[in-house]
Amino acid sequence: MSELVARTGRHQQRYEGGCRLVAGCIPFRYRECDENADTDSEKVVEVLMINSTSGPGLLFPKGGWENDETVKEAAVREAIEEAGVRGDILDFIGDYHFKSKTHQDDSCPEGLCKAAMFALYVKEELQSWPEKSTRTRSWLPISEAVESCRHKWMEDALKHFTKWLEDKDVN
Repeated sequence: MSELVARTGRHQQRYEGGCRLVAGCIPFRYRECDENADTDSEKVVEVLMINSTSGPGLLFPKGGWENDETVKEAAVREAIEEAGVRGDILDFIGDYHFKSKTHQDDSCPEGLCKAAMFALYVKEELQSWPEKSTRTRSWLPISEAVESCRHKWMEDALKHFTKWLEDKDVN
């Protein structure tokens, strides 16, 4: 059992212009790729995705941004709660609008959401985390991750992340 506890409830949830505000991240790491012992190894970027608890396909960690935290703190919290990883937020990737079928409430009856997504360089994988019993995590090369995204908006975020990675040449 994890000593960390996931936040629950909506009493601290932020809303703006009829949208529920969400924070998330694209967790990533570098893996050495030794295709041939005679050549220098190459670094391959892998992203971490988690299973959806409501159907097929994979997701990036994300969830409600609450009143007592910054958007970056919310993204880091969601990475710990849902994926069991810690790391450094390196940059803002973008805002993404989507409609949630499962999170409709009085403040947001149509389920409209605005997700702020960040690049999170993973430094630690936890052995135990709050949603370990309901989530599995998968490290995937970006090409496989694009094909595995449950939602179009997450696929778009991953494409923006890939462009950011190329522009930043992060190592």
